[in-house]
Amino acid sequence: MADEREDVQKKTFTKWINAQLAKFGRRHIEDLFNDFRDGRRLLELLECLTGQKLAKEKGSTRVHALNNVNKALQVLRRNNVDLVNIGSSDIVDGNHKLTLGLIWNIILHWQVKDVMKNIMAGLQQTNSEKILLSWVRQSTRNYPQVNVINFTSSWSDGLAFNALLHSHRPDLFDWNAVASQQSPVQRLDHAFNIARQHLGIEKLLDPEDIATACPDKKSILMYVTSLFQVLPQQVTMEAIREVEMLPRHSRVTREEHIQVHHQQHFSHEITVNVPQGPSPSPKPRFKSYAYAQAVYVTSPDQKRRQVPPQFLETVEERTFTTTVMGSKMDLDNYQTALEEVLTWLLSAEDALQAQGDISSDVEVVKEQFHTHEGFMMELTAHQGRVGNVLQVGSQLLTIGKLSDEEENEIQEQMNLLNSRWESLRVASMEKQSNLHKILMDLQNQQLAQLADWLTKTEERTKKIDSEPLGPDLEDLKHQVEEHKAFQDDLEQEQVKVNSLTHMVVVVDENSGDKATAALEEQLQHFGNRWAAICRWTEERWVLLQDILRKWQHFAEEQCLFDAWLTEKEDALSKIHTTGFKDQNEMLTSLRKLAILKGDLEMKRQMMSKLNSLSQDLLVAVKNKAVAQKLESRLENFAQRWDSLVQKLESNSKQISQAVTTTQTSLTQTTVMETVTMVTTREQILVKHAKEELPPPPPHKKRQLLVDSEIRKR
Repeated sequence: MADEREDVQKKTFTKWINAQLAKFGRRHIEDLFNDFRDGRRLLELLECLTGQKLAKEKGSTRVHALNNVNKALQVLRRNNVDLVNIGSSDIVDGNHKLTLGLIWNIILHWQVKDVMKNIMAGLQQTNSEKILLSWVRQSTRNYPQVNVINFTSSWSDGLAFNALLHSHRPDLFDWNAVASQQSPVQRLDHAFNIARQHLGIEKLLDPEDIATACPDKKSILMYVTSLFQVLPQQVTMEAIREVEMLPRHSRVTREEHIQVHHQQHFSHEITVNVPQGPSPSPKPRFKSYAYAQAVYVTSPDQKRRQVPPQFLETVEERTFTTTVMGSKMDLDNYQTALEEVLTWLLSAEDALQAQGDISSDVEVVKEQFHTHEGFMMELTAHQGRVGNVLQVGSQLLTIGKLSDEEENEIQEQMNLLNSRWESLRVASMEKQSNLHKILMDLQNQQLAQLADWLTKTEERTKKIDSEPLGPDLEDLKHQVEEHKAFQDDLEQEQVKVNSLTHMVVVVDENSGDKATAALEEQLQHFGNRWAAICRWTEERWVLLQDILRKWQHFAEEQCLFDAWLTEKEDALSKIHTTGFKDQNEMLTSLRKLAILKGDLEMKRQMMSKLNSLSQDLLVAVKNKAVAQKLESRLENFAQRWDSLVQKLESNSKQISQAVTTTQTSLTQTTVMETVTMVTTREQILVKHAKEELPPPPPHKKRQLLVDSEIRKR
């Protein structure tokens, strides 16, 4: 596994280096481990990355090579590149692991951190990997087949790469064709080709290297950062918080578990799909989460079992044994192997001590659990080495070619090694057991709190549903504010629900299936109830906004109509109908009446409009009290309208009678002709207005009492 990963990294890093060299017309490297040994090509790479001219030693001896590499390391240190335990001799000697480590630190600095430094500063984040994962999840959240939780296995099937490209450039290819018809290798090849052809990104990865159970993380990080560099880079705090809720995966993957009969330890995932109804709004504010629980099944008598005399060996450990056993079996070889194992054992003891006390915060305990799980896997991976050293020591004692003093020393060393190993193993198992217990207690508290919250919230929604809307606009506004408070409560609870999306559950291996089935059923039930509350919240929010908009429209129109009626009533009251001084005054009154009559004719359709708005509102509200209030207001308008019309007719007749009694026949005829002329003119104006009047201007956008931030979501 380690050799395969080394080969992939060598190939991927070489492609990245050559891409940088090609930008400046420099020749490619062929073999990463050999081409950098003299330091000259390494300095060339740094010239491309820093833009500085770097002097190189002209000689070809080892001293010249060391000087070149030292110069390169100094440049890296000046640029704040991390170089832990990497020396010039490591590179000159062609050490594979440390050469790859050096190149990765260079890539991390110039390819990852440099590309992401601006967005990291803007979001006040220091973890580039977390930012990158947040960006990927945010970009691919509308693709149900894609759930990226890491930079290894989540990319194996090729869907994540294609979804990432399609989310930003849907014009480049048909997503459904890629997702449904192609194999993982074909999908990966498709994504890499699309990125090269349309985005100018070199094909740094080979599909065959990624389409595995656990592809190389560094290679994927490097390539995804290349995509990040050329695609839109917006990252929301919501996406970052979502990533922070994901469980932290241990350094050793499931494929690398070394299972021994003294430690039955394995994991698997349960996925409970929460049903999600059709969303009433295009961007629901709340999500119905699917729960994914990592269930760790452990043996109940783990702690009591002792280390067996024979250790299960990995390929790496068998190689180690062959090296020690196959060479001359002398005290020097034994001492070298012993020192290596004791050095590792000391670091392991320090690592266990550094884990610290178990927290009382469930999310911190989850992190501690995953950290310790990785530590336990590391113990399992190294126990064969401990056993091999003890075996070599026993064989040296059996051969009997040692002095008494040497035999006593070896026996004492073996006892010390065995004692320290056993103490470390027991302490580790005890820490694991305590973590299990505390984590289960905290998670059970979370489940109990969620159950209680769901019950109270369901009762709260029933009570809200039973209460009528209104009956006045101010009441409705108050109900909108109350619903906003309800949404805030739901948002707070969603943080807790997020925590439950990844549960670590410890069960007895004998009852594992039953326990996980019961948990799955319980979480399925909780998920359905949570989803129902989320849907109700969205649907009620949409309903309230619709009613508020209609009510405000009706209120504005009725307010304008009321003001108009008041204005006309006041104008009519000021028109004289008797006691005219002369003919002109009488004609003026007649003219005013005719104009007022024309105004009423033009406004006649307003009553129909108010009735229509009222009906729309009542259909949405379904409240008898509201209906009574609206009917009362409309009836009042109708009465005032009728009264205005009657007064106009009455005043017109009154003036006509005044003309008959006070004026001569000729004068009366003149006056009536004038009235007819004015009236006819006003009727023509009304008719013309009806025919030619442009449609009313669109209503101004009214600012509903809606939190703008919530509207955006």
